[in-house]
Amino acid sequence: MFICICNAITERQVQSAVADGAITMSDLQARLGVATSCGCCAETAEEYLPGGRYAGQATVRQEAGTPVLNAANDSGLVTIVETMVAVSVRRA
Repeated sequence: MFICICNAITERQVQSAVADGAITMSDLQARLGVATSCGCCAETAEEYLPGGRYAGQATVRQEAGTPVLNAANDSGLVTIVETMVAVSVRRA
């Protein structure tokens, strides 16, 4: 979902910035440029900061080489997922 249409900032980008340490609206503006054009998205973006409605939904960054654990019903997908992660890490 887009949070800031003007600057094409997504919910995941905001969550990632918060997970990386953004704690104020100024931090989000400096890192992403959110709410720097029309400002209509400021209230929504603030909800992802600590103390906001969506604060607990910040994504956790996964380091390269970290094994991906499968869910209880995903026993056959381990090799596929590990391969996909390795490929995406190499591309990044």
